[in-house]
Amino acid sequence: MQEQDTKLIAHLLRRAGFGATQDELAAYAAQGYDATVEELLEPTDPRWMGDFLARRFHHEQSGMMGPWGSGDNWLYRMITTSAPLHEKITLLWHGIFATGYPKVIHGKMLSNQIRMFRRYGLGNFKTLLSELAKDPAMIVWLDNYDNHKDAINENFGRELLELFSMGVGNYSEDHIKDASRAFTGWTIGNTEYMVLRSERDSDWPYGRISWHFDYRADDHDDGEKEFLGKKGRFDGEDIVDIIAEQESTARFIARHLYHFFVADEPPVPAWPYTPPRDQDAIDTLAKAYFDGDYNIKYMLRVLFNSDFFKAENVRYEKVKSPAEFMVGVLHLTGEFDRPRREIMDRGRQMLYMGQHLNNPPSVEGWRQGTDWLDTGSLVERINFASEQIGDLSRPGVKTMVDNIAPGNGDHLSSSKLVELCLEQMGDISVSDASREILVSYADQTDRSPQGVAGVLRLLAATEEFQRA
Repeated sequence: MQEQDTKLIAHLLRRAGFGATQDELAAYAAQGYDATVEELLEPTDPRWMGDFLARRFHHEQSGMMGPWGSGDNWLYRMITTSAPLHEKITLLWHGIFATGYPKVIHGKMLSNQIRMFRRYGLGNFKTLLSELAKDPAMIVWLDNYDNHKDAINENFGRELLELFSMGVGNYSEDHIKDASRAFTGWTIGNTEYMVLRSERDSDWPYGRISWHFDYRADDHDDGEKEFLGKKGRFDGEDIVDIIAEQESTARFIARHLYHFFVADEPPVPAWPYTPPRDQDAIDTLAKAYFDGDYNIKYMLRVLFNSDFFKAENVRYEKVKSPAEFMVGVLHLTGEFDRPRREIMDRGRQMLYMGQHLNNPPSVEGWRQGTDWLDTGSLVERINFASEQIGDLSRPGVKTMVDNIAPGNGDHLSSSKLVELCLEQMGDISVSDASREILVSYADQTDRSPQGVAGVLRLLAATEEFQRA
């Protein structure tokens, strides 16, 4: 396979996953780009460390009574999965349908929501929206337990239209009211609002009571509603059906997929006033939305095989989120070949970089792109990556060093050493300026394992390593 084909597959694996080791990249390259896309979309043998093992070592990942257990469990899965796109799409929906612990106060429900995103995230968008409306964590997060036929609460109805499906400018205040009326009676069972934050909702010390979706017909507004040009005695499912049919929904989801997988767009509140970076790409993805009957996997197949995704000018354009960055590093180092208490430390370090899984800053989720980088968070990222990648006690680091300089590497020129390090880190391309610094450093170090690890450590601090 030509070098450019390998570079393209490396680009795909950074965007549709969290990067890859050189051995993984070689295996994907052997089967070719098209086959790699299909393997990512429909993995033949999806597996990961497993709940049975992780929870055996971490009781909080079973009880999930605090704010950390659900995120740490998910971190294990992202690091060790053989189906990275399933986790990547789950991360996308978590950022769009942002739901957080401070209000829900129920880690297991947040973990169940993540499982729901994983299960439905590559399927029909209409089904995903319906499952979201029935999700207990979302019902609490956006107050739909307090949405009654005689006293509607518009919180969920508003965000469903504004942030989850269509975007500002494509509906009216009356549409919000009638959508909210349609979701009256959609609540949770196993508790009531007045005990949500009471000790009575918990089976201490074994965990919190599990909530479930509960439809209460006697609290549902069954009257006629008018929504986006249609009239009827709509319920929530009807509202979702109508939303899914809209051209604005197709374009809203298309822009999210482009933003997450291709190149950074401005924050969502600016979308009504700022045209897309690549209007033709949005048109292509919006068409795929309808051609595939609202299927996200169909849209991604079109996206990954498109010229706008493969173009060299979008590579290394996206700043990795803290979750993407950390998972990519830990996947390379192989630190978590089994459950370790250090997973808790990694979750805290991700917070210092600016992201706490299952705890977004608002209903809008996290701002992305260069907003991930400020003086403090960038120092945290560089220090973390350099420490991890330069640690020869990590099995993945030792493997990379052995592959670069088996035995004695004194014969390697500085330029060749840098080239081999770039390959081992996932076939990364760097600018001439970055390469010059790396080669200059290699000129000053020996070819011992510690010396080679030093070059890898410096590479982890480059601008290109912060990006995908």
